[in-house]
Amino acid sequence: MVSESFFGRAAFVLTFGAAAASLFSIAVCHSMMALALAALLLSGEKLRFPPIKLPLALFMGLTVASLAFSGDAAAGRPQIRKFYVFFILLLVYSVVRGTDRVRGLVKAWVGIGALSAALSLYQFSEKYQKARALGQDFYEAYIADRTTGFMSHWMTFGGHMMLVFLLAAGFILFAPSACRKMALWIVCAALVAAAIVLGLTRSIWMATGAGGIYLLWRWRRKTVLLLPVVLAAIVALGPASIRQRVLSLARPHGQLDSNEHRIVCWRTGWNMIRAHPWFGLGPQRVTLDFDRYVPPDIPRPLPEGWYGHLHNIYIHYAAERGIPAMLALMWMLGKILYDFLRGIVRSPPGDRRAILHSGVAVVIAILVAGIFELNLGDTEVLTLFLAVAACGYSLLDEKPAAAV
Repeated sequence: MVSESFFGRAAFVLTFGAAAASLFSIAVCHSMMALALAALLLSGEKLRFPPIKLPLALFMGLTVASLAFSGDAAAGRPQIRKFYVFFILLLVYSVVRGTDRVRGLVKAWVGIGALSAALSLYQFSEKYQKARALGQDFYEAYIADRTTGFMSHWMTFGGHMMLVFLLAAGFILFAPSACRKMALWIVCAALVAAAIVLGLTRSIWMATGAGGIYLLWRWRRKTVLLLPVVLAAIVALGPASIRQRVLSLARPHGQLDSNEHRIVCWRTGWNMIRAHPWFGLGPQRVTLDFDRYVPPDIPRPLPEGWYGHLHNIYIHYAAERGIPAMLALMWMLGKILYDFLRGIVRSPPGDRRAILHSGVAVVIAILVAGIFELNLGDTEVLTLFLAVAACGYSLLDEKPAAAV
């Protein structure tokens, strides 16, 4: 009995550490996940999985089928190994039980996210000073080498900041316990918001805005009307690079921040889907076979940009693994959204409801950002998203009377 208690506690500590580590080191995260799995198995406690098993199993099964039909199983094996990431669902849902533990994990995410954001602000200052010293145009230099915080790429960093900001915002707006340390919560949220703004990643701006609109609408609907004023103030008072980036939505600076390469990717993806609607080209084959499916009317050389994926989760997964696999993934995301919204209705005001509101905002943001990027293909972002989803389901299992 003592041994079970020890391993059960160890499983919780290691799972907590793994989920928190997703914000600063995926290697540490995955190592701790392995140890947490071992501890959980040794504890003898019941293994629990959130009620999204069917769509997730279907997505995985169709991925394996896609690999089998691809004719190049070796190339697609990395995507099969990536299934390991989904163990975070089992771990968090099994051992991070109750509002207290979930609240603690949210606090850890917000705290670590604020530190990563603070580092990114320092990086921004350094890049600005370096560009000035070299006589470079800061905007041109920065767009190709943006801030990354604890991560290695600005898209991963932006995805993290988006999720952390929505977690913090949900707590500030809805959680009674946040009132006791509101100043600290606001400082953390402000750091993360500044990192998002200065990250100059337009898809992250739009997705964070979509999730934020949901939170404000559920808090006080009239506050949504203030958003245009706030955004106009940020654009007017912020650095010139922000104004340039906003204007680039309509008037790109040549190919520097054009969306032409995304359009090429999307059109190429549609050709792939039409040719292989059921099982796609196979995992990893989109990159390898990209040139074969580029529409003939697109001139060469292709516009500058990254062609390693299709910059859209809906098109990419349908092209890579087939339309049914993409729909299975959407089913899973839709179920999480539905279950959390239903849980909010059944929950009294408190931290439990606050975290569920944040969970809804997170799903909305993932769906919006997924229009422009393969965000769920990013292991770090996927790990954090799944951990947030598992926390929400853990709260749904708790009786409303127990909520704080």
